[in-house]
Amino acid sequence: MPAKSKAQQKAAGAALAAKRGDIKKSELKGASKSMEKSMSEKELHDMASTKRNGKPEHASQ
Repeated sequence: MPAKSKAQQKAAGAALAAKRGDIKKSELKGASKSMEKSMSEKELHDMASTKRNGKPEHASQ
């Protein structure tokens, strides 16, 4: 599942780093915290590796 915005892609990258043990889970905030709990490492990798070209900074709701 590709990221819909730059912010979502960055949050997925932070959650992936925490899941892999590169950063502490306690350092996560907001969306990245819930993403780390609810998504698999493969899902996070797919979202974090989305290209940023043409993506809005934040997705419209």
